[in-house]
Amino acid sequence: MTIHQEVHLKGTPKDIYDLLLDSARFQAMSGGRSAHISTHEGGEVSIFGGDIEARNLELVPNRRIVQAWRSRHWAEGIYSVVRFELEAEAGGTRLVFDQNGYPRTAHASLDEGWSKMYWEPMNKALTHH
Repeated sequence: MTIHQEVHLKGTPKDIYDLLLDSARFQAMSGGRSAHISTHEGGEVSIFGGDIEARNLELVPNRRIVQAWRSRHWAEGIYSVVRFELEAEAGGTRLVFDQNGYPRTAHASLDEGWSKMYWEPMNKALTHH
C-alpha cells in the first residue's frame, strides 16, 4: 500500500522545508499541539502532541525530507516511510509526497489526513507568513 500525492503550495521550497522542521511553526500550524522536531539526520520527531513519532532518515535542505514515521496507535515497531520532495514552480512549490509501509487499515485515514492535517494548514501558514 502506498500513498502518492502532489500538491501546489504557496511559498518557496525553503519556506516549506523550514515549516516542516521548525518545532514552533509546526506547532502553531497544527493547532497548538506540541511539536518537537529535530533538524538533523537521525534525529527524533514528535508531533501532534505525541500522536506521531518519527525519525529523520534523510534531509536535503530545501529539497527533500525523508522520515521513518508512525502513529502511536499502530502496533509497536511499525514504521512507514514518508518522503517530501520540494520543487520550485511558478507561484510557489510543487510538493511530491510518498508514504509506504503503513498498516493496511490506516490507508483511508492517512490518504485524506495528509491534506487536512498538512497541506491545507501549511498553505494557510505560508500565506500569513
